[in-house]
Amino acid sequence: MAFKRLDQEDISISAESVVAPLWSTGVTELTSFFTSSGQVAANTGDFYFQIFQDNPTSVSTANPPKVQFDIAYGHKLGSGSIRYNAEVEGKSPTSTIYGQYRSLIYGDEEADFVFGTEESDSIYVINYERARYKEKLFPGSFNLKLTNGSDSLELTDNSKQVSTVSYADGGRIYDIISGSNGTGATVIGVSGDPIIYGKFLPDIGVVVLNGDQLDENGTNKGINLGTVFTTSSQAENIGKFYDVIKAGDSTTLQSEETISSNYVFVRVRNSEFNYSTNPSNITSSGELKWDVMINTPQAYVTTVGLYNDSNDLLAVAKLSRPLLKDFTKEALVRIKLDY
Repeated sequence: MAFKRLDQEDISISAESVVAPLWSTGVTELTSFFTSSGQVAANTGDFYFQIFQDNPTSVSTANPPKVQFDIAYGHKLGSGSIRYNAEVEGKSPTSTIYGQYRSLIYGDEEADFVFGTEESDSIYVINYERARYKEKLFPGSFNLKLTNGSDSLELTDNSKQVSTVSYADGGRIYDIISGSNGTGATVIGVSGDPIIYGKFLPDIGVVVLNGDQLDENGTNKGINLGTVFTTSSQAENIGKFYDVIKAGDSTTLQSEETISSNYVFVRVRNSEFNYSTNPSNITSSGELKWDVMINTPQAYVTTVGLYNDSNDLLAVAKLSRPLLKDFTKEALVRIKLDY
């Protein structure tokens, strides 16, 4: 074994963005949506529904059902679900959901959700499974179709239309508009202002939609969702939201991950690493056993080990094939370490 100290210029650091399909099916478009009856009927069903790409009872081994995202409904005043305590007004699963995402996105428990110029106490949330998007969602790839009877919406983020990115406590924040693939035409609402349907937060994998706008009819650029604001029902609004997602039959999204790499260049000069260090090649007195190896030595490089100053082995790189080395040859071995 022979050692050589690396110089500073022998090491280079690089980073590249890798975009990949979000869904566990390995494609960018998800066209089938299922819930778990057990999860919906459990206590957690009062707060959110888990959405699968296949029936959760399926025994498919090729592509087993996995959670793709969760959906929830929140209301600032606790409407739309049964109170925790009948005598305490405004405290229910919907108020918990509203407060949770308000704090997550804005870092302020007193903040309100404002979509364009419209403030809304009623929100619908999509929370993408962390294992699906890894580091972050890819802006411009978000497309969601919602259908309720004859009313339909195709939504996307406006990342390709903005020159300055806005930030909240939850990271980058884009508006959700009518359109596709990060762009769309301006849609004017009944107030005369452009309609902002929601917020897209790629860094935390969250979409928040304006419940009030979804309740508008098709003439007013909504889907007549019919959100229930009474406190006598539990999780009905989450079910309504699931139904329009399922009827829309299409959502596309991609993940984005930054892969950092260390490139180490090991430079083998003609005068280096020409003699084998195998003990079988050396006599007990430390001389070469074979005369031919004295003047015309040959060695084969098969492995490169990277050590620190304490002589601890940190990484091992295997060459694809043995590299012949003698006094007439030089080599440059590039090692790539991803993390």
